[in-house]
Amino acid sequence: MDLLVTYDVSTTDAEGRRRLRHVAQACTNYGQRVQQSVFECTVSTAQYEQLVDDLTGIIEEEEDSLRLYRLAQPADETIETWGVDDTMDFEDPLVL
Repeated sequence: MDLLVTYDVSTTDAEGRRRLRHVAQACTNYGQRVQQSVFECTVSTAQYEQLVDDLTGIIEEEEDSLRLYRLAQPADETIETWGVDDTMDFEDPLVL
């Protein structure tokens, strides 16, 4: 399944800045950053459950915000971009 993961972590103290780094690293394990606090991920059901577990274990629900959106399929027909788009399509060949 294709997901859009967005988050807003409070960085008013050192602990918040640490959480922000940990959330970004966890998201990197499952997908690619497309904006500062936005990741596109393609995961299996088991990976989705692990991602949710990872992220909810990091954030503080009283201070931070986390949203996961399941994207409609096929993604290449439902996503439009304007401006710089450095994302990689993992379905394309890596070497030409």
